[in-house]
Amino acid sequence: MTTYADRTFTPPERIRNFCIIAHIDHGKSTLADRMLQVTGVLEARDYRAQYLDRMDIERERGITIKAQNVRLPWTVKDDDGREQETVLHLIDTPGHVDFTYEVSRALEACEGAILLVDAAQGIEAQTLANLYLAMEKDLTLIPVLNKIDLPAADPDKYAAEIAHITGCEPEDVLRVSAKTGDGVEALLDEVVKQIPPPVGDPDAPARAMIFDSVYDTYRGVVTYVRVVDGKLTPRERIRMMSTGAVHELLEIGIVSPEQKPSDGLGVGEVGYLITGVKDVRQSKVGDTVTTQKQGADRALTGFREPQPMVYSGLYPVDGSQYPDLRDALDKLLLNDAALSYEPETSAALGFGFRCGFLGLLHMEITRDRLEREYDLDLISTAPNVVYRVVTDDGEDLTVTNPSDWPTGKIGEVYEPIVKITILAPSEFVGAIMELCQSRRGQLGGMDYLSESRVELRYTMPLGEIIFDFFDALKSRTRGYASLDYEEAGDQQADLVKVDILLQGEPVDAFSAIVHKDFAYNYGTTMASKLRELIPRQNFEVPIQAAVGSRIIARETIRAIRKDVLAKCYGGDISRKRKLLEKQKEGKKRMKTIGRVDVPQEAFVAALSTGGGQATEKPKK
Repeated sequence: MTTYADRTFTPPERIRNFCIIAHIDHGKSTLADRMLQVTGVLEARDYRAQYLDRMDIERERGITIKAQNVRLPWTVKDDDGREQETVLHLIDTPGHVDFTYEVSRALEACEGAILLVDAAQGIEAQTLANLYLAMEKDLTLIPVLNKIDLPAADPDKYAAEIAHITGCEPEDVLRVSAKTGDGVEALLDEVVKQIPPPVGDPDAPARAMIFDSVYDTYRGVVTYVRVVDGKLTPRERIRMMSTGAVHELLEIGIVSPEQKPSDGLGVGEVGYLITGVKDVRQSKVGDTVTTQKQGADRALTGFREPQPMVYSGLYPVDGSQYPDLRDALDKLLLNDAALSYEPETSAALGFGFRCGFLGLLHMEITRDRLEREYDLDLISTAPNVVYRVVTDDGEDLTVTNPSDWPTGKIGEVYEPIVKITILAPSEFVGAIMELCQSRRGQLGGMDYLSESRVELRYTMPLGEIIFDFFDALKSRTRGYASLDYEEAGDQQADLVKVDILLQGEPVDAFSAIVHKDFAYNYGTTMASKLRELIPRQNFEVPIQAAVGSRIIARETIRAIRKDVLAKCYGGDISRKRKLLEKQKEGKKRMKTIGRVDVPQEAFVAALSTGGGQATEKPKK
C-alpha cells in the first residue's frame, strides 16, 4: 500500500477500471448483478434483480438509463501461485442509442471494456456503435458471449462473427451465462489479466475528472469522479477548474455497492465527493477537480458537449407550477448532462421551457422523471428537429420551434441528416429498403456480416426517423432488425410550416414543420383529430390547416343548437320563422366576438398522439 500523510491508498497497479458495453437487452445489468454476488459485496438477503438500476422507471421498463459505478474486491493468483488482491471498478452502461452520451462519459473513466453479445441474437447495431466508441478511446476490449444457456444460443456462429469484427480469434471470445453465473469468475480473472492498470502520477497536484453527478435532497450535490493524478482527502479545500469555485470536501468515499466514506481517493480510483453545495450549476460534468493549495494548473480534457437532436416544449398543466418546473429541470440537468432547456411562452399553453433531447426515448424518460420525481403535471408539444433557414435577405436563422419560422420570403431551408446503420436477417432487405426510400433515405452501402445477416447503411433526414421509423422497422422485420444512428451534418430540403387555425386564429402549439409532400397529410390528420377532441361551442368553429396563406385542409365543429321552437305548438309558420331568424342572428354575432374554448385535455390528447409528421405520401 502507498501512504500519503498517514492515509492509505490502493496502488494503481492493483486497480482495474472497466465498463460493460452492449446492445439493449443483451444482459449488461444481469452480468453486473452476478459480479456483485461473486465478489461478495452483495449479500444474498440484499440481492434484487437489476441491483444497479436505482430508478423506478429503469426497473419498470427493464432498461438502464444512468451509468452506475461500483467497486468490487477480487483475488487472483499471480505466476508464483500467491494470492493477489485487486480492486475492480465496474461501470454498468445503458444500451439505447439515446443514452450513448452516458456510455461515452463512462468510457472516459475506464481502461478497458467488456463487449457483451447475446449468443442467441449476435451483433446488433448498438453493439457496433459502442464498440467504435471504445476503440476511439483506445480501450482494451474483452469480447464475451452471454446467454449461452438459452436453447436458441449459437455460440460458435456468433463467436466467429465477433472475431470477424474485432480482429481476434473465435476461441478468444469468452462464454458466460449471466443468469446462471457460469463463466463469470473466469471473466473477472481475464479482466485482471488483460485490462491495463490506470496510469497517473501520485506525487503530482491532484486532478480528478467529474464523470457524473446526482442531486440529493439532504446532502446536496453528490459528484462522481475518477482520480487521474495525486490524491483527494477529506476536509481538504477543493477547486472546480472551469468555474473557479472553492468548496470544503465534507465527505469522500467509494461505491461498493452503496456509498461508503473512505480516507480518500488515490491515482486511478473511482468514488464520490460531497461538498454540501446546493447550487447544481457548480458541479459540471467533464470539469476537473483539484486542491485549492498547490493545485494543478492544467485541466483534464473534458467531454464533448452533446448536441440536442430533438426539441420539444414542456409546459405545466397548472401555470402556477412554472417555478417548480424550472427548479426540477435545474436538478435534473445535474443528473443528465445531455439535457438542455430555455424558457419560452405559448399563447395557448402559457409559460414553459423549450427542451433539447438526444432522441424520443430521452424525451419520454425526461418527462416521466419530472412527473414522478418532482410531482409535476406536464404537457409536451410535438417534437421537432433543428432547422437552418436562410432568408432572401441573406439572414441565417436557427429554428428550434415552429413559432420561430420566419414570415418573410425564404431562400433555402436546411434539415439535419443522420447516418443510420441497420442490422437485420438478409430475408428482410427488400422491406427495409422500401421503408428507407419512403422516408427519403439514400443507400450508402450494404455488407453481409455472415450468410444470414446483413448491415445496411443509409443517409436520412433526422426528422423522418425520430417519430415512428423504429416502430415501422420492427414491424416490417418481425422485430429482428436493430437500428443505430449518428449525426452527419445537414442538407437542403423542401420544407414548409403547417399552421392549424381555430376560428381563423393560429394555435402555435399545433404548428409543425414538415416536408412539402407530407403537409397535406399532416393538416388533414390534425384537423380531423381536433374536430373529435374540441367540444362543440355555441357557434360553428372552422378548423383549418394552412401553409402560408393557402388553406390545405378544413374540418368544422357544428354549433350546439337550442330548440327554440319547443314551446311553439302549431300556430302560424311566421312565428317559428321569426324565432329561427333571431337565433341565427345571435349565432352570427356570437361568432364574431366568441372565443373558442379548447380544454387542456384536448391539447394533451392531440399532442401526445399527433406528435409526428405524416410520413406516408397521400394517395393520388
